[in-house]
Order: sequence, then structure tokens, then C-alpha cells
Amino acid sequence: MSSVASVGTVQAALLSLWPGFTVETLPGIDSTNTELMRRARAGSTAPVLLVTPRQTAGRGRLGRQWQSQPGASLTFSLGVPLAPPDWSGLSLAVGVSVAESLHPRVRLKWPNDLWLGDARGERKLGGILIETASLGALHYAVIGVGLNITPREARGLSTPPGWLQELLPDIDALQALTRVAVPLVETMLAFQALGFAPFQARFNARDVLQGREVSVADGHGGVLSGSARGVTGAGALLVHTAAGMKQITSSEVSVRPLQRRADPSA
Repeated sequence: MSSVASVGTVQAALLSLWPGFTVETLPGIDSTNTELMRRARAGSTAPVLLVTPRQTAGRGRLGRQWQSQPGASLTFSLGVPLAPPDWSGLSLAVGVSVAESLHPRVRLKWPNDLWLGDARGERKLGGILIETASLGALHYAVIGVGLNITPREARGLSTPPGWLQELLPDIDALQALTRVAVPLVETMLAFQALGFAPFQARFNARDVLQGREVSVADGHGGVLSGSARGVTGAGALLVHTAAGMKQITSSEVSVRPLQRRADPSA
């Protein structure tokens, strides 16, 4: 199937779910998230999936860079008018949808990363960036997703990279898009109706932090340590500390799993 036919198939499926949905591809752009936020603030708030093989100023959470090159990664943003009962847990629901669409071995790290883990260690496969805009009575959400498709250098990265071809050797970016796009829009509709609660158990089943010692930094010099115990029905991370169970909800925190101790019997 050609790329044009594949994109057309995705658009037809999305139109059946959400009237007026369009799929747009660009050869390159600074950031798909930035572009959709620009359009929304200029009055263009129709549902759209914007895909590009090359981002020159892609952004991750907490201002981190996420650049992409043709063939090496999949980068896209979904822009939709959204009015859920509670916005809490949206990035977690997106992670659940993308992970389940890709492979059983894709894991989730609170609040917005997709990870791989095996005997070679833990590696970051991709990330999610959620941005919202209030435009009068309308609320518009832009959901950005970046996935490594082919091998990527680890230089300059705090977490070693993983890539989808480790799990699916023949997959390319377009094939990855056709796997994740429709389920992701279905997830947005479910989240709008019910919030995060229906995704809680599904997130916990893939939670890479579950039962592990973690260090939580709030970005202002404060650090909290404890054992991660999954997430609540509102998407908060539960951390059992010396002072009791804490719920971590701030979007400004950084959570890192502490290194696993080597098994002395190995």
C-alpha cells in the first residue's frame, strides 16, 4: 500500500469516528504541537492529525528537545476540541492507547514516557506532550507523540534510547502511524466521556515504576523518595514514603527510578 493510500485509509477511519476530521502531512516543520497551537489561537479548531517526518524544534516535557529525521522516527500531533469531566490523567490515557497499539512489551513511565526494558536495560522509546488552550467556551487539546523507529544515538540523552524496530524489525513510521492513530482518537472520545478512571488498571499493568524505589524532584530543590505504587483513578502517582502515601500530581516534577541492585547470586 502506498503512503498516500495509507494516509487516506487513516483519514477515512477517523472521519467515521469524528465528523470533519482531517489528516495532514508536511515534509518538515519546527514542531507539530507548536503549529496546531498557532492554528487554534488563530481560530482553526477542527479535529486534525498533523504528521511530519522532520521536526527542527520539537519539544518534550519540561522544555526538553525532541528532534526527528525522516525515517528515523514518527512525530505527529492530534488537535481536537475536548471537554472531559476532568483533565487529570490525559497523558496517561494517551500512553495506554499508544502502548497497547504497538506491542505487549512497551511499558509506561509516569507521566508521559513509553519505555522498553529487557536484559539490555531500560530505554526510552517515545514521549507524549499535551498542551491545551482555552478559547472562549471552547477547550482545545493538542496531543503530541514522538516515537523512535530506527536506532538512535544515546549521546546527550539522560535515558538511553530504544526504538520500535527492536520489537517489530520491519515496521516503518507510516505503519506505526496506522497502528496508533485510530485507537488514539477512540481514546480521546472515551476520555471525554469518562475521564481517566477506565484507563487506570490498564496503565498500572504496564507501569515500569510499579513497586520500585523512585526519586521525585519538584524542580525547586525538593526531593522525595519512596516506593511507587501505581496511579490513582485521577492519574496521580502513588509513592509510599517514610511519612506515608503521597500522591504526586504536579506537571513540574521529575520522577526517576533508582538503579536496581545487582543480584549477588547472578
